[in-house]
Formats: sequence, structure tokens, C-alpha cells
Amino acid sequence: MEIDPIVTCALLIVASCAVAAQAKGAVPLIPREVLFGNPDKAQARLSPDGTKISYLAPLDGVLNVWIGPADDPSAAEPVTRDTGRGIRIHFWAYTNRHIIYLQDKDGDENWRVYSVDLESKEVKDLTPFEGVQARIEGVSHLFPSEILIGLNDRNAQLHDIHRVNIATGASELVLENTGFAGIMTDDSYAPRLGLSFSPEGGMVVVRLEPDGSTEPFLTIGPEDVLTTNPIDFDKSGNTLYLIDSRGRDTAALTALALDTMEQNVLAEDPQVDIGGVMIHPTEKTVQAYSTNYDRQEWHALDEAVAQDLEALGEVADGDLDVVSRTLDDSTWLVAYEMDNGPVRYYRYDRQAKKATFLFTNRQALEQAPLVRMHPVVIKARDGLDLVSYLSLPAGTDPDERARPREPLPMVIWVHGGPWHRDAWGLDPIHQWLTNRGYAVLSVNFRGSTGFGKNFVNAANREWGQKMHDDLIDAVNWAVSERIADPERVAIGGGSYGGYATLVGMTMTPDVFACGVDLVGPSNLITFMDNLPEYWIPILPLLTDRVGDNATEEGKAFLQERSPLTYVDRISRPLLIGQGANDPRVRRQESDQIVKAMQERNIPVTYVLYADEGHGFARPENSLSFWAVAEAFLAEHLGGRCEPIGDAFKGSTIEVLAGADQVTGLAEASGGS
Repeated sequence: MEIDPIVTCALLIVASCAVAAQAKGAVPLIPREVLFGNPDKAQARLSPDGTKISYLAPLDGVLNVWIGPADDPSAAEPVTRDTGRGIRIHFWAYTNRHIIYLQDKDGDENWRVYSVDLESKEVKDLTPFEGVQARIEGVSHLFPSEILIGLNDRNAQLHDIHRVNIATGASELVLENTGFAGIMTDDSYAPRLGLSFSPEGGMVVVRLEPDGSTEPFLTIGPEDVLTTNPIDFDKSGNTLYLIDSRGRDTAALTALALDTMEQNVLAEDPQVDIGGVMIHPTEKTVQAYSTNYDRQEWHALDEAVAQDLEALGEVADGDLDVVSRTLDDSTWLVAYEMDNGPVRYYRYDRQAKKATFLFTNRQALEQAPLVRMHPVVIKARDGLDLVSYLSLPAGTDPDERARPREPLPMVIWVHGGPWHRDAWGLDPIHQWLTNRGYAVLSVNFRGSTGFGKNFVNAANREWGQKMHDDLIDAVNWAVSERIADPERVAIGGGSYGGYATLVGMTMTPDVFACGVDLVGPSNLITFMDNLPEYWIPILPLLTDRVGDNATEEGKAFLQERSPLTYVDRISRPLLIGQGANDPRVRRQESDQIVKAMQERNIPVTYVLYADEGHGFARPENSLSFWAVAEAFLAEHLGGRCEPIGDAFKGSTIEVLAGADQVTGLAEASGGS
């Protein structure tokens, strides 16, 4: 039999990688498929009447919606037949016989809304419009057969509100949007509040009157706009529940009477913003709230719920979330997030105070050699506390003090947003990298949300400066604590994390041994010049927080904070991944820095996915990218690796540059 020389070369690489993995540690490699492939079950939800359960699960390798009896999820059957990207957003309609799900095309984020009739099995496209983004604007138990959908078909920047029958698809215009970034409705489907941004980056909230007129309601200054937002109305519609940081640092949960404007504080915490809020499905009373400094905690405001939270606290040792509730609030579906195990789902009977285990989201992880995630607080150079999360390879921390026996190669993985946060729990990137021999550190740098408005505002116009200083301070801390080997520290992340990676490789080129940039902006001017049309209403917010792309002075500032400006400083290996259809961070952002590097003969590896957007949704694409990243990190940090093998099977990966820069990449990609 004739042997293909490319296959022979690939087999040699596989063999050497496997030998290296075996030699470097006894802990078995966790297959990438187990961590980054489709979950067994995800996004579990109870029907409003509590008789059925839904969840997302693979059908022929593609995530679809499955429905089964609430007391026997194993009897569930698929009710959708998606064969492309898979379904990732679904919920029950109050009819108890319809499922609603959203889907876009190849990552373009032009979402369509679909309805599935569980009796007839008919799937109806409720928003059959090309190039239009649909948003769910309202779902109410008072109108089981109808939902509110926002569409930007008339004006790409603005979403008009439509009332849509989920069975017939019939649609009625409720409100033509005259310039609002957001519109808030109540359970009767009446538009109540319109939210828009002032030129200074603050928020103006007006009342929407039945006759179409508007009345001033709230003015939220730029300093409070990311930590103040209305969340719901009470049953009467006369009280607004509001997360509010005005006049304080950390955001409190408040109740605002719409007739008198009297505002009462329902819950507050001096250390963190109020996070999740539990509101009764029909009575609309606030029952509990959550806070999250380094771990999530629930606090009851209703004595009956206090008993439930106490009972649920005895069920599993993880962070609790109530992910679904019946309309009468008698039955909950709860999930426990673990740091060293899969998510555990239970059905909870409130009257009996009994939780019945249903399933985990990834059964293969139940026996995998997973590690703990350690919350740590790192001091920034100006005194800010940076809540961070450290994970160490199995066997390197025998005293469980979050300190290895000796310094390790380390990856600092930076979250996106940047107005988001890292949190405790099972992080597949942490587990993957620690399993390969790296310490992993994720840092809530300034600008991360949840820690009060002063912490968020400390990041204003600090992209590439103090926000990056926080990451450098975290690296220095890890080195001083003998966690990280200073010669073997990598930086990686997606979106803002990709930008931070490019900043690290250009503005602090001697700190990082290599970088992994996933859909990161390289030029803040072109990034802001090419925002999605429906982001234009929030442009004042970005201008205030990032910089002004409309003035020459502002452009000079943005250029100064752009990694592309300093591309000639790159001296360490860089891997870039990009989705061709990304509407947020356009392909141009990756193309232009790769081109600039090539013009200067600076090596770079660049992979593109024709059917992806802002991140990789198809597991075939995700698995191929992490396979490349794993080989890349092994080459430059010296960790273990699982052979690339058939990781490119079914993927649209295209290697546009630097195939020869990663061992085995050219062979695996067929020389592209």
C-alpha cells in the first residue's frame, strides 16, 4: 500500500507529541473534545406548567432543542432539526406547547426568531427578513400566544417594537422607535420607558405616554451609566425596580414609585454591586438577590424563599443558580456551578423542600482530572483590588495553598467586554491549560463590572494604559509569588482580551513569551469607524469610555492606544484567530495587523473561519482553533499537547499566514 508522505509526517508529529505528553506527567490528557465540544445537555428549562423540560443537546453533532417529561429527562426527543451552527438561545412560550429559539447566519448576529409547535412539529420563522436583526423585547404570561420583537428593518440603527403571534406569525407594530437605544415594556405589553444616550455618554430615560408623547423621567450621568439600569415593574406597573449607583459607589437594588418618585433601597452591599434579582413570576415581588465578589451568594428578602435557599445550600457544594421556574413558582430548576466538575441540574419541589438530581452538562468531565479554581486578590500599583482567579496543574500544589512547588509556565487569559467580569466556576480554558502544564490566571482588571462604579470608571480612556498596567501588575505578582516563570508567560483572550493580547505583544513586548489573539481590535479608529449600525445609539458611551473617533484630537488619542501603531515592536510569536463575518470586530482588524507584520517580515500565524463571527460557535471550528493554540503554546511555553490529529475535520479553518510557524499546522491543514 502506498503511504502519503504528508500522512507520514503527521504521524511522526503525533507520536512525538504523545511521547512528550507521557514523559512530562502522569495526569492523563483531557481530550479537547471533552472540554470544547458540544455539551451533553445545556440551557435546561421547565415549561411554565412544570410538566415538561427542555434543553439543548446534540443531534447528529449539532445542538438542537429536546423536550421530555419534567420527571424523566432521559425520555426527551428533539423538536428542532438544525444542521448548521446549532441552537444556543431558546425559551418556553407561556402556551406550554411552543418553544421559541433564535438563530443567526454564520455569526452575522442578524438574529431570526423561530417558533416550534410541539404538537404539530411545525417550525415557523417569525422574522423572515434578510439582513435584519431581531431582538426579544417582551414575553408575558398575560398574553401566552404573543411576544414582543424588536426589528431594525425600517432603520438599521433602531429597533421598532412589534407584537407577534407565535402560532400564525401575524405581526402588529406597537411602537416606531424615534431614537432610543432601548425600550422597556411592562407585562401588558405597553411601552413604558425609552432609554437613550446623551452626547456626554450619560443616559436619558423618558416616560412613553399612551398618546405617543414623552415625559422626562431619569437622568443618569456618565459616571453611573454602566452601573445603573431599570430591571422590571411590579405587578401594578406603578413601581420600577432599579439597580442604582447614583449617589453611591456600589449599585443597590431599589424600588422607585412612579407617581411620587420616592425611592427605597431593598438591598445593598458595600463591597459589590447587586447582581442577580429573583422576582416572582406573576406577583412580581422581589424575593432574593445575589452578590458576587469572588463567589456568588444568594440573599433572601422573602422568608419563604429563605427556607428554599437554605435547603438548596445543603444539596451541592457549588454556586447556585435558579435557572427556571414554573408560573405558580412551585417548582424550580436549579443548577450548581462547580470549579472542578460539570454543572449539576436538579428539579426542586418547593413544598416538599426536595431537590431531585437530573443530569450534568458534560458527563465525561465527571471522572476527568479537573483542578480547583482559587480566588485571589491582587493589588494594583495604585492600590485597586483586582479580584482574580488562579488555577494550577494537578499535583503541583500539594498543600492546596494556590502556590506550586516551583514556578510554572503561565498563561494570563483576559476576559472580553471589557465591561464584563471573570467569575468562579468550571472554566474550560483554565482546565485545558492546567491539564497541559500551565498555571492560568484571569484578572478582573479595572473596568470589569460588579465591583462598583469607581472601579468601572477607573478604566475610562485607559485602554492600553492603566487597564493593561493591571495585567502587568498581576504578572509581576505571580512572578514574585513564585507561581510563574518570568521567561514563560503567555497572554491570550478574545474580543477586548484579544486587544489586550495585541497590546501586550506591542507595548510590553518583553513581558510575554507569546500571545493568542481571538477577534481582537488592532486599530481603535477603524474599530469604532466600523461598528454595527445598531450600535450607533450607544456610540456616546464608547466615545466617553474609549475615545472620540470624530475629531482629529480624538483620532490621535485612539491611534496612540492602538497596537497597530507599534507593530514593529513585536518580537515574540503571535497567533491570531478571526471570524470572517464578525459584525463587532471586523475581519479588517486582524487583516491589517497581519499585513503590517508581513510587510516587516515579522512572523505571525493567522487562521480565519468563513462561517464564524465574534468567536467560534460551531464545535468543529472551536476544536480546530484550540488544537492550533495548543500546539502553538507547547512550542513556545513547553507544555504538553494532544496531537492535532483529525481536529480540522468538518472545520472551515483557513490558514492565511504562518502555517510553518506552528509544528504540524501545515501538514494538518493540507499545506494551506
